Amino acid sequence: MIPLEDNVGDSIGKAQRGLHISDSELAEKARISSQEVRKLQEGNFDESALLHVAPVLGLAGRALCELAKGEWHPKKIDKCDGLAQFNTRYHDMAVNAYLVWDPASRAAAAFDTGGDCSEMVRFANHQKLTVQLILLTHAHADHVADLPRLREETAGEVFAPAREPVPGAESIEEEKRFRLGNLEIDTRLTWGHSAGGMTYVVTGLARPIAIVGDSLFAGSMGGGNVSYDDALRNNLEKILTLPDETIICPGHGPITTVGEEKEHNPFFAGKI
Repeated sequence: MIPLEDNVGDSIGKAQRGLHISDSELAEKARISSQEVRKLQEGNFDESALLHVAPVLGLAGRALCELAKGEWHPKKIDKCDGLAQFNTRYHDMAVNAYLVWDPASRAAAAFDTGGDCSEMVRFANHQKLTVQLILLTHAHADHVADLPRLREETAGEVFAPAREPVPGAESIEEEKRFRLGNLEIDTRLTWGHSAGGMTYVVTGLARPIAIVGDSLFAGSMGGGNVSYDDALRNNLEKILTLPDETIICPGHGPITTVGEEKEHNPFFAGKI
């Protein structure tokens, strides 16, 4: 099982950077010592300190404690015919890419490339899938690293967010729709981590699927590198308003669901 992308220290750091709160300011507002703040950032569990820090950072204290104690991991999702995840290495990190296909026509879409698309191509060939679309969630290097090879191997048409143009890809705006056999793919602009982060919502399978890139992780989110406030808002309004059974496919870490994230993600629990 793929481990969570972020630990509690990572989540605290992302919230601090997003809100521009220094260690000393956090300690003062949470009424704990700077040493306690540093220990939390290093991943040391102190329930009292966490519960003091959480409201200052706009995080849900209970969910934060769950993560710190290792009490939560998204439930394993039963095999969904029409969805496959590929977890590959890119330098010192693991990154996800996905295939989604219509079981009737075998028409498929690839979402991002990961560090190496070999396994994805082998899977598609073995399953007799025709990859018609290559849809990019954003242009960060770990998500487009093997694009030339994936395009050559599949001859799929490549699309990328207009705010993050990728050489050789057609630029698309929010609300662009794709048909893939009996499936429909809608696009939602969920920027904030990157300038043009795009979420692709697939309907027509047993459950809705949202391929979210680095907008949202199981139990966390991508850092608000461009705009933390907009990253939070877009996740809340455009991803977590989907039905609870929607499968969330993030760019890093394990697959999760909207229902799980609404309850267990410290950035969003209790906000929707």
